[in-house]
Formats: sequence, C-alpha cells, structure tokens
Amino acid sequence: MYLFDLDGTLIDSNGIWSDVDHTFLARRGYPYTSEYYEGVAHTILPKAAVFTKEYCHLEESCEEIIAEWMDLARDSYAHVVLKPFVRELLDALRARGERMAIFTSSVPVHCETALRTHALTDYFERIVFAHDLGVDKSEPDAFRRVCELLGVAPQECILLDDSVKSCRSARAAGLYVIGVYDPFFESTKAEMPAACDRFVLDLGELL
Repeated sequence: MYLFDLDGTLIDSNGIWSDVDHTFLARRGYPYTSEYYEGVAHTILPKAAVFTKEYCHLEESCEEIIAEWMDLARDSYAHVVLKPFVRELLDALRARGERMAIFTSSVPVHCETALRTHALTDYFERIVFAHDLGVDKSEPDAFRRVCELLGVAPQECILLDDSVKSCRSARAAGLYVIGVYDPFFESTKAEMPAACDRFVLDLGELL
C-alpha cells in the first residue's frame, strides 16, 4: 500500500497556508514567527485554532478562527498545481496494480477540490483525514490507526510525505518512509535523510 500526503507532496499548496497565516496575523498586529509556525504547521485545524487563540489572546471562538482561515484560502485549491512527476508516478503505480490511498491534514473540501481539478480521485481507494481521526500526523498512533483503517500492517505500507515530523512518526509506527522535498520545509531539509528510509528531491526519482 502506498500512502500519500497531499499538501506539499502531491500538490504545491503549502504556500497557500503560509499566506493565510501571514494575513491572519497581520490583521491583528502580530508578526509571523518561528514559534507560531511550529504551533500550526504540522497539525489539524482544530488544534491549530486552539494554539492561535491562545497565542494571539483572541476573543474569537476556535470555530470563528477556522472560518476566517477557510475564507482566506477561498478557492485556492481549485488553482493549485501538481508537484513534479505526480501523474507519472501514479500512472506507474496503477499500472503495477499497487494500492494507493491519501492521508492528509487538509480539510475535505480543499482536498476534494484539488483532486477533482486534476482528475486524481480515481487513483486512490480511500482518503483519510487526520481531522476525522482527531490526531496529528506528528503522532505515531495516527499512522497505526490509518493502517488499521486501510486493512494493512504498518510494515506493508509506504508513506510519501514532505513533513519531517510526519516522516519521523510514521517511521516510529513501522512504515517505510519516503521523504519528499518541498521548499516550504527548507529549514528542515537537512533533517529529512535521517528521518526517512529514503529522501527524494522530487517524485521523478521514484520512476
């Protein structure tokens, strides 16, 4: 089973959320700091909203914060581009009869929009949202649970992901991990080879 991350692995979308964060904070007079980035970059929206509410001392509810983020993102996922060699790799894996699924921290409407825009939906037998599991992909239990949902042992699953935290937790859960470079995570690029079983600069290396 090949398990794909979405943002930064299949689609070039990490910059969308960077822009959202910068705009959201600027509206309230806060700079975008490394502390804020670490608090929201690797987690599901409800937890990111809790962190943001406390970090910015906001009176808005977490639901209102998430609604503003969604409004700022708007239809960006309808215009996002694929990462290099995505379709070629998916075609090659499908031709070999490999099972494929997605495990993402993205929200369903954005994920489904991007997949539909690029006609990728039919490649995957299932899409699992971290939000529905209630756990971050930075926690090994998230990957144990998604493997259970997919009916595979962790050792039978190959993860492709651009986040070093996700790669570490998946490897700790027993998955074979292929780290995929994304410029958004340039600051952790040097950590990726040690966090993964294999690290590639783009998916073309796997063809």
